[in-house]
Amino acid sequence: MNSTYPHKSAASKSWPAPAKLNLFLHVTGQRTDGYHELQTLFQFIDHCDYLDFHVTESADLVLHSNLGDAVADSDNLILKAAKSLKRYTQYKGGAHIWLNKLLPMGGGLGGGSSDAATTLVALNALWKTNVSQSKLAEIGLALGADVPVFINGLAAFAEGVGEQLVNVQPKEPWYLVIVPNVHVSTKDIFQDPDLPRNTPKLDMNSLLTQQWTNDCQKLVTTKYPQVANALSWLVEYAPSRMTGTGACVFGEFTHSQQALDALAELPADMQGFVAKGMNKSPLLTRLEQL
Repeated sequence: MNSTYPHKSAASKSWPAPAKLNLFLHVTGQRTDGYHELQTLFQFIDHCDYLDFHVTESADLVLHSNLGDAVADSDNLILKAAKSLKRYTQYKGGAHIWLNKLLPMGGGLGGGSSDAATTLVALNALWKTNVSQSKLAEIGLALGADVPVFINGLAAFAEGVGEQLVNVQPKEPWYLVIVPNVHVSTKDIFQDPDLPRNTPKLDMNSLLTQQWTNDCQKLVTTKYPQVANALSWLVEYAPSRMTGTGACVFGEFTHSQQALDALAELPADMQGFVAKGMNKSPLLTRLEQL
C-alpha cells in the first residue's frame, strides 16, 4: 500500500464511511455454525473514514492508505469488497482507491465494515454496474455481519447476526465517544465462555422503550481496565455504555455544548471526540449527490 494521495480538484469529493454505535446489544443465542444471534440497535455518527476512487480501464485494484503496514492487502476489507463486486458483475476495469483512515481500529465503531460498504456502494455507482441495494448487502454480509447496515444507510433494529434490519428513528443526540488505548478482538469476546448468550428475545417495541444495555460490556470491562476506567469516568457526565464489543464507550448529551464541555474535562490519558447521532448515513447523502 502506498500513501500518496490524489490531487483534489474542485470536483473531487470523498466518499464517507461513517462510524456506527450499538445503542443496545443483546446476545440471545449461539447458532450451530458458531455465529451469535443478536438483537441490537444501530445508529450512525458523523465521524467517518473517507475514501476516494479513480476508475481505471486496467483491471487492477490498488489501495493507497495512511495505514502503513497495519493491515495486509490480503486481509483488507476494502480490497475484498472491490474484488467481490468485480467478480459478481464481471466488470472488466478496475480502480485506484485512497483511504484516509480516521476511525480507530478494534473500537467497536465498525470502521472496517463501513469502509467495505462504502467501497461497494461507490464502485457500484462509479462502475455503473447497477447492482441492487439488497444484492450489495448480500455481497457485503459475506465480508462481515455489520456491512449490510452500512449499505442500508438508515438507523436500524437488527436481528440474526445483525443482518435482518428494520429501519427505525431513534433520537439523534450528541455523543461524547471515548477511545481507550486498547484493541479489543470481537472474535475473542464472542468466543469467551463468560459472555452471556441467553438474553431473552423481546419484540422491537419493547426493546426500543426500555433502558438500553450491552451484553458484552461486563466481560470487556473485566478484561480491559482501560475500558472500565473510561466508562466509570464518562458515566459521571451522562448515561453511558460501550458500543459493540468495545473498546469505545459513549455518553449521550442533548446539546453539543454539553458534550464539548465534558470533552474538555477528559483526563490527559484518555482520547475522545464529539459526534452527532444520525439516522441517515452520510454515505446515502453522498450517493444522492451523483
